[in-house]
Amino acid sequence: MDFTDFNAIIEFAIAQEVEAAEFYRGIGTSEAQSERKELFFQFAAEEDKHRRLLEDLKKGGGERAIEKYNFVWITDIKRSNFVADLSYTPGMPYRDILLLAAQREEKALALYNLLLAKAEGDEARSIFKILCQEEAKHKLALEGTLDAYMAELGD
Repeated sequence: MDFTDFNAIIEFAIAQEVEAAEFYRGIGTSEAQSERKELFFQFAAEEDKHRRLLEDLKKGGGERAIEKYNFVWITDIKRSNFVADLSYTPGMPYRDILLLAAQREEKALALYNLLLAKAEGDEARSIFKILCQEEAKHKLALEGTLDAYMAELGD
């Protein structure tokens, strides 16, 4: 990956967002419980939104999203940071799916932090800051969902 060419960076990030959306849609499709299905479809829609934001940036039109965005501090409860890396297998327990998804969001956050450090121009930096915050929000939501699920089980 050539992290010096802006278009290559954006294309790489777009591909990551497409893959993430497909991951969440695939899990949502395989879930039997409607609330779980909806959760994963919502995450797929968020990843699609990120892809569109990156496509707008590539076209030179990210300023509207930047102006409307409200930055807030996102707490990292680090629930998934201390678990061995997981790989998706059909039929894996819901707990493990949530951990895997949180790990994926952590990796996406790390990627966007790297791209932020390499970004040239205020607009690109702002877009990558937004994407960092969005991935941090996703990780927190997944880890919160995991905590609630484990509490239901009495753990």
